Amino acid sequence: MIVSALLTSVGINFGLSVLFFALYSVLRKQSCNVKVYAPRLVAEGRARLRGRFSIETLLPSAGWVRRAWQPTEEDLYNSCGLDGVVFSRIFVFSLRVFSLAAIIGIFVLLPVNYLGDHLRNIDFSDLPNKSLDLFTISNVKDGSNWLWCHFSAAYIITGVMCYLLYAEYKYIAEKRIAYFNASKPQPQHFTVLVRDIPLHAGNSLSDTVEAFFTEYHPSDYLSHTVVCRTSKLQGLITDAEKVYRKLTHLKSTSSSSQNQNRSGFFGMFGKRVDLVRDYSKKLEDIEQNVRLVQSDSRREEVPAAFVSFKSRYGAAKALHIQQSVNPTEWVTEWAPEPRDVYWPFFSTSFMQRWISKLIVFVASVLLVILFLLVVAFVQSLTYLEELEALFPFLGKILKITVISQVVTGYLPSLILHLVAALVPPIVKLFSAMQGYVAVSQIEKSACKKMLLFTIWFLFFANVLTGSVTSEIEFLFDPKTIPSRLAVAVPAQASFFIAYVVTSWTSLSWKLNRTIPLISDFISRHCCRRKDDKFEIPSIPYYSEIPRILLFVLLGLTYFLLAPMILPFILVFFCIGYIIYRNQLLDVYQPKYDTGGRFWPVVHNSTIFSLVLMHIIAVGIFGVKKLPVAAILIVPLPVLTLLFNDYCRKRFLPVFRKFSAETLIKRDREDLSEPAMGEFLDELVTAYRDPAWMPIHHLSSDGEHTSPLLS
Repeated sequence: MIVSALLTSVGINFGLSVLFFALYSVLRKQSCNVKVYAPRLVAEGRARLRGRFSIETLLPSAGWVRRAWQPTEEDLYNSCGLDGVVFSRIFVFSLRVFSLAAIIGIFVLLPVNYLGDHLRNIDFSDLPNKSLDLFTISNVKDGSNWLWCHFSAAYIITGVMCYLLYAEYKYIAEKRIAYFNASKPQPQHFTVLVRDIPLHAGNSLSDTVEAFFTEYHPSDYLSHTVVCRTSKLQGLITDAEKVYRKLTHLKSTSSSSQNQNRSGFFGMFGKRVDLVRDYSKKLEDIEQNVRLVQSDSRREEVPAAFVSFKSRYGAAKALHIQQSVNPTEWVTEWAPEPRDVYWPFFSTSFMQRWISKLIVFVASVLLVILFLLVVAFVQSLTYLEELEALFPFLGKILKITVISQVVTGYLPSLILHLVAALVPPIVKLFSAMQGYVAVSQIEKSACKKMLLFTIWFLFFANVLTGSVTSEIEFLFDPKTIPSRLAVAVPAQASFFIAYVVTSWTSLSWKLNRTIPLISDFISRHCCRRKDDKFEIPSIPYYSEIPRILLFVLLGLTYFLLAPMILPFILVFFCIGYIIYRNQLLDVYQPKYDTGGRFWPVVHNSTIFSLVLMHIIAVGIFGVKKLPVAAILIVPLPVLTLLFNDYCRKRFLPVFRKFSAETLIKRDREDLSEPAMGEFLDELVTAYRDPAWMPIHHLSSDGEHTSPLLS
């Protein structure tokens, strides 16, 4: 790619980003769009609607930027929990790192690369028509002493990265303990999930659990809730909710003629029926079936139970001590938050979960093959010769300068963004099928899968363009990894610069919430729906965290090779910091809080990116005939891995469990709390499956007021 093609891509994305920002600042002022741009504020009663039209509502403004910037970290914690704070700290950490990296890269490494004069003579007058390769390390002559600038920069950025990683790990670990000490009693701190409960003849699972914990934990045991399969009941409840929404929509229409339809084929034949009365009868029948299932004493129990204790320390003892001589029985794990429990997991059998894992494996292989084909097509777009060979009829069109610059500079990264946006929902579905008891566990598993996808397929598959066989050979020939990366990574610098620039537009697209906006418009103006009930979205950490970490990977790997990418990455983090703070505070509502457990994933991924930078540096100094520098770089990955091992031993245990000192201290403080008795009473029913709860909205129309449960 030449510089002019990059400038075209930057211009397109900058213009689209400004347009989306202006559009957002106007649309969010309209009262009709408040549910789209501030659903959380609406649910919490904090949204202020404008009573009358004002010309000010049609003018773009940056007031939302100030409101997103002003809240403190404590405000963010109160709004989104520690996970929201950790997500924000990823941007803070990245801005600190790449601010320094951009200064070194732009003012030191970039001039050294351009003045290297290895690929072409220097001509400042023809700068727009030069290849971007002139701004990479490829332009520095072999054996040049200027390469020691890159060597020094590698040591500087490694030292700064390790210092900041240590500071962030320590800061978040201390925050995790501080927030735990300051928090009110939470059910998940007093409860463990017990699985693989052995069955005894003549005793129910409930009696077995109570007898076991009364005997072996007499002073700590409080209560238990045995889990039952509710797939049939959940299906009935889902059907009831669909019928209720349809009934509400029918009652909101003003014309009675619109609420009548024929009972025959496709509503074209037969006598006319009153749809409101018909759906009311259906709703009543489904409600009756729900009551019958809920009142049935013959429930299908699962060998699992949520066991609650009188103290946090009592729950921790039951968790960390093996409960039975047989280690496969009475297996314990921390219970998730009540709102975080993934109840469908308990309605599946072991065989169903085993088959699901097999299906996930096969589907993952097919997804990999499909995405490799997409990558091969995207890479073919970056070369006009290959594109003309594939589509000869486009030859004349591609000779037009503007079109060729758009096709080679903007279109490939746009296609890759669109295809990559389809992957997170699929990955989350795969994780849900693998069998996890909590939504947070599903999303954490999906986050790790997305990291693998972004690092291997978005980065390596584009860098190592070629057949699948060549990529497999790359893995099984480790001796050539540094040298092959040293040649392949700089060659794709222009593609990834365009990819980063295109991400500006994708961020602004996310800010505008275009799809929810269109859906809301259709439901209000086309479907005429007046139902005020809506669902507040939760932030998809499993897709957003890997996306951010991909840019950390790109920034580190291209720091030495093509520092021109650094300002674009820095702009991405600046825009992302403001946009995501706005979304966290106004749009998203957390459905769980892991207590910052996503940070170890962030730390490990950053360490991998740092080590990858070192491996590429070894290869590049070898290719550039500077063996002394290549040898002196070798200690860097070793020291980085030792540093990572120290952090893992020092901080990771804090994210897995709390110390006896912390738990006992909190339990002693609770002894003087008058509300503790009320909390323990509520704890008895905290882990009751929502499917067994009375469904109030089904009877809210006044036609049926008897309770669902007697």
